[in-house]
Amino acid sequence: MALKNTGIKRIGKHLLGNRSRVRKAFPPKALAAIEQAIKASEASHAGQIRFVVEGALDGAPLLRGQSARERAIDVFSQLRIWDTEHNNGVLIYLLLADRDVEIVVDRGIDAKVGTAGWEAICTAMEAEFRDGQFERGVIAGIQAVTQHLAAHFPRDGAAVNELPDAPVVM
Repeated sequence: MALKNTGIKRIGKHLLGNRSRVRKAFPPKALAAIEQAIKASEASHAGQIRFVVEGALDGAPLLRGQSARERAIDVFSQLRIWDTEHNNGVLIYLLLADRDVEIVVDRGIDAKVGTAGWEAICTAMEAEFRDGQFERGVIAGIQAVTQHLAAHFPRDGAAVNELPDAPVVM
């Protein structure tokens, strides 16, 4: 029986996609720079950004062929990114083993930007990752998301930081 999104090659990548690969792509200095980029971004708009990097899928999700998109939606929910006052939370999710970036957004900002806008950001980030430029790719993605959030949810006074800015490593 063929499993969706699962082949021997993908399973192998995920079995080898351990935390050491995440640490190599995102050492503490890179994670700190990403956190600072999110803080700087959120100073210019009322939106909320989270960045999550997951080394690999394991167990049942891998064997049933869970896609990066499906996993990103799970993470969006688990981290309660949907629970912002203005429905303008944005998750930038990287499944490192697949080098697949997914952006999941709340309905408030999605209605203003649309799928094509988010896919363009993902594609640009993935191009940086192919060149081994992980930190630069994420920061460029944050800057691109910032442009959309600043245009549609400008900061009006003292905004509350509803979600942590620190990257999440899974």
